[in-house]
Formats: sequence, structure tokens, C-alpha cells
Amino acid sequence: MNRREILAALALTAAAPYGMAQAQDTTTATDVAIPDMVLGSPDAPVKMTEYASYTCPHCQRFHTDVFKYLKTDYIDTGKVQFTFREVYFDRYGLWAAMMARCGGDMKYFGISDILYNTQSEWLSADDPAVVIENLKKIGRTAGMDDATLEACFNDKAKAEAMVAAYQANATADGIEGTPTLIINGTKHSNMSYDDLKAILDPLIAG
Repeated sequence: MNRREILAALALTAAAPYGMAQAQDTTTATDVAIPDMVLGSPDAPVKMTEYASYTCPHCQRFHTDVFKYLKTDYIDTGKVQFTFREVYFDRYGLWAAMMARCGGDMKYFGISDILYNTQSEWLSADDPAVVIENLKKIGRTAGMDDATLEACFNDKAKAEAMVAAYQANATADGIEGTPTLIINGTKHSNMSYDDLKAILDPLIAG
């Protein structure tokens, strides 16, 4: 399978993750908007985008070792506007992103924190049904009920739209691995917080 076929398969598996019957829905992927998830001031001097997967261990370490300090020191202080773009290497990463988005914009980054902080736990099973149930537990913790979660995981049009958005963005930005950072238009690979500070501070100073 080529890259496009793999992405299409991911979208289809997300729509029926563990053999659930599907209701008829005429909505198509082109009808569904997939907004970027953004933190920070639009007036910030630095615009930073992270491409990451919820199933990537390197992304999990970046989140726990770097992002929390980035948020406190740069995003919350108006120095950096941060955009998170999901990467889907597998169906579990896509399902996790679907669940996070179902919580709405206000809850997205809180759910993202939980997904990364408990990555080894919700990803511990080989059974897709168990992974789905683990993700539902996270969704319930974030205040979603079972009906909302069922509708979320069975939204085929949204799954396909998310995959299409990922493909378009990753192709445009030449994303080959995760985490990848784009800082004021320049692409960077994974790095420590000290190395990130060394890039950000001169840009902020102007």
C-alpha cells in the first residue's frame, strides 16, 4: 500500500474500531472542518508548530520533559503561539486524537496531557477493543458521557477529514518523523528544553 492508501485505511478503521454497527450518515469528509489546536497569543513574536503522535514514545518524552516548561515560560507569557498538529502512524493514534477533539477546544490540551502522561497505560493492550475502552475511560474523566464517546469513535467523516488534513499538512511541511517542530518557518527535530530555549530567546529578543 502507498502512503495515501495507508492513510485511507486508518480513517476507515477509526470509523468502526471494534466491529460496531454503523448508522447511515451522508456526511462526507469534505463537509468536516478540522481546525488547528492552538495555545497562546496570536500576537506572539514566535509561531511554533509541533507535529506529534499520541502513540510516539519520543513525543511523550518531549511532552513531559519540554512542553510543560515551554508552556509556562513562553506560551502562557505571550512569547510563543503554539500549534499542535496530530500525526497518525497507526489507528490507535488516530482514535486518541478523535477522542481528544470530541472534548471540544477548551478541553483538548487537558485531554492531550492525560494521553501523554498515561501513554504506557492506555496503550498497554494488543486488543483494539481494550484500547478503545481505555480511551473511553480518559474521555469520561474529561467529562464526556458514553453516548458522546460512541458518536465520536464512529464518526467516519471526521476520521477521514482528520487523515486528509494530516496528509495535506505533513506533505506541505515535509514531515518525516515525530516530534518535528517548525519555529517561525524553520523545521527542527526533537530537542531538549535548553536547546529549544537557545532557538526561541534570540527570536523573541528580535
